[in-house]
Amino acid sequence: MKKAENIIVGISIGDLNGIGSEVVLKTFEDSRMLELCTPVIFANVKTLSFLKKSFESTAMLHGIDNLDQILTGKINVLNVWREGFTLEYGVNDPIVGEYAIKSFVAATNALKADLIDVLVTAPINKYNIQSEEFKFPGHTDYLNQELEGNALMFMVQDNLRIGLLTDHIPVNEVASHLTEALIRQKIETIKQSLIQDFSINKPKIAVLGLNPHAGDGGVIGKEDDEIIKPVIKKMFEKGTMVFGPYPADGFFGSSQYEKFDAVIAVYHDQGLIPFKTLSFGSGVNYTAGLNKIRTSPDHGTAYDIAGKGIADFNSFKEAVYLAIDIYNSRNQYAEISKKPLKTKEKQL
Repeated sequence: MKKAENIIVGISIGDLNGIGSEVVLKTFEDSRMLELCTPVIFANVKTLSFLKKSFESTAMLHGIDNLDQILTGKINVLNVWREGFTLEYGVNDPIVGEYAIKSFVAATNALKADLIDVLVTAPINKYNIQSEEFKFPGHTDYLNQELEGNALMFMVQDNLRIGLLTDHIPVNEVASHLTEALIRQKIETIKQSLIQDFSINKPKIAVLGLNPHAGDGGVIGKEDDEIIKPVIKKMFEKGTMVFGPYPADGFFGSSQYEKFDAVIAVYHDQGLIPFKTLSFGSGVNYTAGLNKIRTSPDHGTAYDIAGKGIADFNSFKEAVYLAIDIYNSRNQYAEISKKPLKTKEKQL
């Protein structure tokens, strides 16, 4: 297993007109972070050197032109581009969006090639990244195409873990997306992630209902009784500790979530609103279900405060911590899985 400082954390820089560069550089100003990992920022060292003056970062950057030049104990910046371009904090600029994607694609390719160990993505703007070459709603959908597995949005903060059945789709389309196959896949993905990524041997999973009061016996919608509940029953009978569907309104306020290792929300806001309320700005978005590890902070570009030096970098730092923890957990799981079971010799 790698020594801590040799775990290479690749970082895509995100939207340079937002707070991404600030939270990234402020995270690694603390020299103790360089004892936990070796960061590699996919960007341009001159661009970041220019930007860091605006928020008075003390981060010392080490520019490199290829990944063979990575140095431990340094904040490595891989020069993904050479040219300069105009930056203006707080502006939604499609040119800046292009560079965000250049960074992200380069980092993803490095992850696929095992040149970095994990990927942490700074926030992008989902509108200005769209182009003929990149037609994805965001990071997760692209990673799902490029990496093996089935991506699942998993929000994590300590023991609070909320996964999503559906993520970036309109609310009026949620019910039509619910199928037995989808629900089963997402439950299995979360179960496996809890085992291999979080070292929980027999995880307990709660599933929230789609409708108010989980349908109230069919009075307020039939999806909970006719689609969600039968899948949970079948999987429970086959040994998966999954329960529900639970009415979503009182589930978090009554602290019922604390009885479970993970909660599955049916749609985006059903999961994200309670998560962001309870995680106090230190939550992490983890893309579970893939053969590689990617995390990100749970916030966006925050154009309104970009360049002012007041961005809270705690969520990004937690994203780095979680990526490292999951990397170690997966390695331990792989080692345990390879070991043959010890059996007692028969007494003659």
